[in-house]
Amino acid sequence: MYSGITVGAVTLIGNKHKNRQTPCEDYSYAGEACGVTAVIVSDGAGSKQYTHARFGSEAACKSIFDLLTRHFDSLYNENREQAVRSLIIARLHIAFADIMKEMELSSLEQLSCTLMFCAVKDRRMLIGHLGDGLIAKISSSGAVPLTMPQNEKDGTTFFVTAGHAPDYLRLVKTTVDDCHAVALMTDGVQDSVYDETSGLVKPVVAKLCETFSKGREEGEKAIEDTIAKYIVGGSNNSDDASLGVILFEGTEAPDASKLPGSAASFPSADETFRDVQKTMVEDVKKAHAIISGLASKEQDEAVNEDIRAEEANESAKPNEAEAESNASETKEDTAAKEADKSEPAVTSNLNTKLIAALIACGVEFVIIILLLIMLFK
Repeated sequence: MYSGITVGAVTLIGNKHKNRQTPCEDYSYAGEACGVTAVIVSDGAGSKQYTHARFGSEAACKSIFDLLTRHFDSLYNENREQAVRSLIIARLHIAFADIMKEMELSSLEQLSCTLMFCAVKDRRMLIGHLGDGLIAKISSSGAVPLTMPQNEKDGTTFFVTAGHAPDYLRLVKTTVDDCHAVALMTDGVQDSVYDETSGLVKPVVAKLCETFSKGREEGEKAIEDTIAKYIVGGSNNSDDASLGVILFEGTEAPDASKLPGSAASFPSADETFRDVQKTMVEDVKKAHAIISGLASKEQDEAVNEDIRAEEANESAKPNEAEAESNASETKEDTAAKEADKSEPAVTSNLNTKLIAALIACGVEFVIIILLLIMLFK
């Protein structure tokens, strides 16, 4: 585990812009806030239509520094990488909208720039890269690229202002374990210290990072002198150059003298990504048809099941009504039968009482008649 962090960043105008008396379009920013250390570098687009690219690169560095330091945990912990990429681009657009309003610009494209950043909190490290330039990792075993330049075959690159920018923003979530330093550079530096054909980061990058072991001021002065003499000063047509460094104090540095200065080029490939896409088209169509068919069949079965259930419910309603009617009739019949049963019982009781009364009256009447007959004899 590192004992501390030293950061720094330097931007120098290239001879190409000096000779044309045009402003530097690169920008870099390094600092610490809210327990987060971050370095951001950006290269403003250089073509004529990108009239205010230098303002875009500055706004990109400052706004992303603010985003990373204030919301590091949320960005790092979010699993939906596409959502994080979109949020970062949205934050840039917010910053650019303010510039457009202030300067009365008509197009977002005028602020086009690339973006590279590295933010560290405790052991966690979040890296982002869109466009050309290079982010390299320095460890005890050497220097390797973390993210490589994004360039088309014609040398063009991608900018944060593009409509598809989130698709090209690469994110790396990792830790600082086995990391001595991280170097971020625009293409003005990258072209001199990185071999794109072999992926080799040259030993000078490790040497430049090591200068920060003496502190930020010494480190920034050392890389400024080196860039001014060997990179910017090395050509009359040199580009603007920016280099940012995060050095983890107390970690083991590589022996730069033992690092390779060259490497075999990557083998060329005849097949392009577009070629791979084409070979899969028919299989994708078949797979889509199968998936859609099965999904449609399942959906149809679900609909039919709902229909059958509904029909069953509808058919059950008359039966229920009939059952209720029959139940009602049964209750009425039962009541009537009970009534019929009770009426004979009542009549029987009345007849019995009446007969008994008549019988009683008849006996007395007979006795009276007999007595009268006897008297008249």
